[in-house]
Amino acid sequence: MANTPEVTELLDAAVTALGGRRREGQVTMANAVAHAIDTGEHLAVQAGTGTGKSLAYLVPAIRHAVESGRTVVVSTATIALQRQLIERDLPRLANALQKPLGRKPTFAILKGRGNYLCLNKIHAGTAEEPDTELFDPFELSRTGREVTRLREWSSDTETGDRDDLVPGVTDRSWRQVSVSARECLGAANCSYGEDCFAEQARRQSAKVDVVVTNHALLAIDATSPANVLPEHDVVIIDEAHELVDRMTSVATDELSTASVALVSRRVGKLVDEETADALLGAGEQLGELLESAPKTQWTQLPPDATAVLAMLRDRLWQTRTAIGPVRPPGGGDDGAAAARSAALTTLEDMHDTVVRVLGAFDEPDESKRRDVVWVSLDTSRRGAEPRPVLHIAPLSVGGLLRASLFSNSTVVLTSATLTIGGSFDALAATWGLPASGRGTDRPAADEPGPDPAAARGTTANGKAVPSDSGSVRWTGLDAGSPFDYPKSAILYVAKHLPRPERSGIAPRTMDEIADLVKAAGGRTLGLFSSMRAAKEAAEAIRERSDFPVLCQGDDTTSTLVRRFAEDPETCLFGTLSLWQGVDVPGPSLSLVIIDRIPFPRPDDPLLTARQRAVDARGGNGFLSVAANHAALLLAQGAGRLLRSVDDRGVVAVLDSRLATAGYSGYLLASLPPMWRTTDPAVVRSALSRLAAAPRPVG
Repeated sequence: MANTPEVTELLDAAVTALGGRRREGQVTMANAVAHAIDTGEHLAVQAGTGTGKSLAYLVPAIRHAVESGRTVVVSTATIALQRQLIERDLPRLANALQKPLGRKPTFAILKGRGNYLCLNKIHAGTAEEPDTELFDPFELSRTGREVTRLREWSSDTETGDRDDLVPGVTDRSWRQVSVSARECLGAANCSYGEDCFAEQARRQSAKVDVVVTNHALLAIDATSPANVLPEHDVVIIDEAHELVDRMTSVATDELSTASVALVSRRVGKLVDEETADALLGAGEQLGELLESAPKTQWTQLPPDATAVLAMLRDRLWQTRTAIGPVRPPGGGDDGAAAARSAALTTLEDMHDTVVRVLGAFDEPDESKRRDVVWVSLDTSRRGAEPRPVLHIAPLSVGGLLRASLFSNSTVVLTSATLTIGGSFDALAATWGLPASGRGTDRPAADEPGPDPAAARGTTANGKAVPSDSGSVRWTGLDAGSPFDYPKSAILYVAKHLPRPERSGIAPRTMDEIADLVKAAGGRTLGLFSSMRAAKEAAEAIRERSDFPVLCQGDDTTSTLVRRFAEDPETCLFGTLSLWQGVDVPGPSLSLVIIDRIPFPRPDDPLLTARQRAVDARGGNGFLSVAANHAALLLAQGAGRLLRSVDDRGVVAVLDSRLATAGYSGYLLASLPPMWRTTDPAVVRSALSRLAAAPRPVG
């Protein structure tokens, strides 16, 4: 498109149309995103709450898509942000930019195949076996009613999207009418391929300027030989601090007796009884092995494990061979084809997992292994005995990201919290990017660019895409924040309190919580390292004060947050999801309490293995893994306090180590520049003045 307006001009038009005002941080970020797209250099942008980062990346993304005719992919971690982009930001932005761009930009949301109804499964009448031995008649009856409702809905819906079904249904019911990507027959082999809801969504996404998806689907696209996402040359990753965890989750596999038994039942009608029983027997031997094995990380295969796993591997492949290939649809055999496809996929996936576990220990040096293997107890089934489950996860996903994401697209990563210890390098290392040596707001002038000969391809502008075999260029930018942190917020570290213990909240610490809540007049978000601590504190404050205290688990998180926001005197206590999921501007939140530095559990096998691997390579595993994990969560938790420029308050960390430990400076450097104190009297006085101050009406 000739004479496309510059990014700053488009951003001004969008902000004016939306009734906003120019924000320097937003302009700086938008120009940096545009520069990254133009040059092919990856960009990490930290943009604090209130910066307006969604517009700052959407405007240059849309400009590029309209000008080049190429789709831009925007990936998020949470459903809330996806809905904000699709239902609010993009529709308003498309209207605002229609005139300056000469046409109205288009957009769509793309989800994993399992989020859409499968017409073949519905019409063929194939159904899953119940995934538990605990047959609850009420639950089975409920499932039957919901599946009937889903079949009726399939004739009315235009999207087949689970999120469009109101009210929703249970996961068990949805599984009866959906398939995973690997279970799908494929549009060419399915009688309903032309009408398939998932295929319709994919076709639509290939025609639009911006496709909004999630980190999980982005990970599947990166790990799958097939192209799940439409062809694109730019990827924007919002909530980028979540990327490694979501990528790790997609690349993690499990094995258990229950999962083998379920597969055995599923193939019962497709193979002879002897073959199915042999598979079931191999699963029972796996169960015996896991029962006797240590419930921790495996640094080597336990005695008899090789024989048991090899037998399971062979039984899975024998069963897969006995089923034979998927037969083409037609002649009323679509149901059988779907059942075969689902069974083959499950058998192949489980077989590959067993092979992966058997090969995980081939490398004698633990720090050089690709995967981490451990056993844990599954306690998710109410009223049932915990069952051991074998897990295997990648030691690092950096190589995968570098090879499959950064080498194929220009990538912009953004979040309110990306710097750890004052630098982007810690997160960059987990993404597979080299240390920048700068991590600030401009590239080094003498740094070499990407090697065109080694690049895997070019963008629409003909520039070389950075390759994992060449040098990877990236820049870090801190776009700042509209908040005046030293004047608006106090960081209080309770230096006088005893070091937190695993046994529970110390009496002096509980007294401190009560004093702070009283001084604040309620208005407290309590972020705790465990649900046990959150419940203990909630009960104690209920007994010591008249302030309403909500605790995570009392109701849905969204309902609790809404009730917390509606009543300024209410307190809300909880654990991990509240550290990142609460957005309550205004007088309802004046105090954020953090009970302890959120280091990972010392028995977390994956993070422990990653820490040991860094140590073995001569690095500092504690800082690289445990401290970085804690710093990121601390920054996320502290970020709950100021959500608008008028907010004021205190972040109180009741862990004396943040003032006394040698690593305290590293953690403090990851937090916003709040005014700091260790004096409890100063903090109580400040909170009391805030509680007594007149509050804006409405």
